[in-house]
Amino acid sequence: MTAHTVKSATPAEIADVADLLTLAFSTDPAARWSWADPRVYLASFPRFVRAFGGAAFQRGTAHVTEGNKGAALWLPPGAEPDDEAMGILMQETVPAHIGKDGIAVMQQMGNYHPKEPHWYLPLIGIDPVHQGKGLGGALMRHALAECDRDGSLAYLESSNPRNVPLYQHLGFELLGTIQAGSSPKLFPMLRKPQRRT
Repeated sequence: MTAHTVKSATPAEIADVADLLTLAFSTDPAARWSWADPRVYLASFPRFVRAFGGAAFQRGTAHVTEGNKGAALWLPPGAEPDDEAMGILMQETVPAHIGKDGIAVMQQMGNYHPKEPHWYLPLIGIDPVHQGKGLGGALMRHALAECDRDGSLAYLESSNPRNVPLYQHLGFELLGTIQAGSSPKLFPMLRKPQRRT
């Protein structure tokens, strides 16, 4: 198996990472439910990346693989998505009937978030031409090693059912299913810190 280099992305790299994640999520069920029109999707998703996971760049927890082929935006304890910016983006770009269900989805997401301090993964994605090469696993293991060292919980919502087995292989447990109205299903998952033997 090829070893992949993972490094922290700087705030100056946010546009490059947003472009990468826009490619990676171009067939994601939840992203394309929100923005079905390709032009609206391409204009909106980079703003979504900044609002949902942008705080990772200030915390040094935005991770990228060599050649900017994959990225994971982790929010450590105390960091949060920019709910105000996300609300404005949704109002401006998402059709009203989708937005109504989207609000219900966000409320359900909040119900599953752990109450205790945890690392949250709002976004992880691999450039489609580089998928299937172990980059996603490398990005996950990089951050989860820190969670294990610190004894911290890790939490995510998988927006693609195909990714659930990878997360389970890495120690995440499925907590339930999030779904409202016409929305696709999201899968909240929690990982307890693991001790090395």
